[in-house]
Amino acid sequence: QVQLTESGGGLVQAGGSLRLSCAVSGRSFSDYAMGWFRQAPGKEREFVAHISPSGISTNYADSVKGRFTISRDNAKNTVYLQMNDLKPDDTAVYYCAASNRAPVVLVQDYWGRGTQVTVSS
Repeated sequence: QVQLTESGGGLVQAGGSLRLSCAVSGRSFSDYAMGWFRQAPGKEREFVAHISPSGISTNYADSVKGRFTISRDNAKNTVYLQMNDLKPDDTAVYYCAASNRAPVVLVQDYWGRGTQVTVSS
């Protein structure tokens, strides 16, 4: 019954920025840990960022630390991923994920359908 819808992907030059959004249906968004994952062509899906239900706690993959910021607005049922200093290796389909029972880095109970991010050299 929980639906996640990503938006904000696109084409950007290396060094540029994008802000992804994930809109979440339902009335219990504030109970869900949220996260972002990505999958590049021919590669496995990998963890990018996580945020706790309150928004106080966050963690990131080493590859994006210092460049990406995850945040959430519980009043809008939306989680964001601000991506700065983008690199060609960031090119991937980015997926939003949610869980109300475990950290999203470990358990993903719901997935969005993804949004494409392409970073040109």
